Amino acid sequence: MNEPPFFQHIKWLDWITTGIGLPLTLIVIVAIFLQVKKDQGVPVYVINLLFSDLVQFCGRIIDYFNTPNGITSFGLMASVGFMVCISLERYLVIAKPLWYRFRRNIKTYVVVCVVVWTLPLPILLTLNLTTDPTIGSNIIEKVIPGVFLMPITFFIFFLVGTIKALSGALSVPAEEKRRIVAIQVAVLLIYTLLFLPNILPFLFPEIGSIIFILSPVCLILSPIADTTLYLLTRKSILDKFLASLCSCKASDNQEMSSKDTESTTAPHTETV
Repeated sequence: MNEPPFFQHIKWLDWITTGIGLPLTLIVIVAIFLQVKKDQGVPVYVINLLFSDLVQFCGRIIDYFNTPNGITSFGLMASVGFMVCISLERYLVIAKPLWYRFRRNIKTYVVVCVVVWTLPLPILLTLNLTTDPTIGSNIIEKVIPGVFLMPITFFIFFLVGTIKALSGALSVPAEEKRRIVAIQVAVLLIYTLLFLPNILPFLFPEIGSIIFILSPVCLILSPIADTTLYLLTRKSILDKFLASLCSCKASDNQEMSSKDTESTTAPHTETV
């Protein structure tokens, strides 16, 4: 029986994104480790996020040749967990700088990463080991949507809290503040645009077919979007972009102020 053209296009998109995303993710991971050798800070959660993307790509390849075994879902849930960790870390840098400075150590990173990698395991094992189809369907229809719905509240809270704490973070340079806010906004946008559409059909079964079409596409594109978080953690790349935006804005404001000055001085010279 032939598959509908839509599912055939999805398979092609899956293979194309895997062919591009898998080597790209490996290159980014190597680039991060090269930066670590240069005595720069170790973005632990970003590295784990990229490894979770590798798990997703490997799971897609295995799912294509065998029956789906949940490896892709495991990598997807771990990816969400590390996105929350990245957003939380950026929030603590601004809101609790002293607490974050003294609490940041290798032991904390190891514990958090082990917890994030361990939390999806019960769902993965249940899906693979259960023989009752009712349990599997309940997990897919109720548990997984709930797991993916909770992080959006954390992302919004961390973004709002970061913006509110910006004025009081005197020890953080202005460039670092802009970079942190950009990371928070990027995490929220990536999750809202690429992750939430996948759970909307479970929460609202009566929703239209557009979301049904978009949800697998968003799921396929999500690992590639994670590389933008690496770009945002690179000062050399993001600072140039933000500096160009700020310079453009400053030049526009200067041009507007000069025009306002000319408009206010012109009538005064006529009366004299």
